[in-house]
Amino acid sequence: MLVIYILGVTEMDVRPADILVMKKNHPCGSKSMYVIRAGMDFKLRCTGCGREFMVPRNKIERHIKQICRDTPENEKK
Repeated sequence: MLVIYILGVTEMDVRPADILVMKKNHPCGSKSMYVIRAGMDFKLRCTGCGREFMVPRNKIERHIKQICRDTPENEKK
C-alpha cells in the first residue's frame, strides 16, 4: 500500500478506490473515506458506517490529511 502525504499541494491526485484519511471525523467516528468517483465532485463512502455522499472537490481537498492507495504491479519501482 502506497501512502501519499499531502503538504500544501494545490491539486491532488485522487483516484477511484483510494482511501482518504480526513482531518475531522465523520459523525459516526470514522476518519477514513473510500473514493467511489472522482471529478469535479467526489462520491465518497464512509468506511465506518457505509454512508455514501457527494462533496465538491474544492470543499473536500482542504480536509484531506493523507491518501492511501494500493499500487498496481506495473507502477511499483
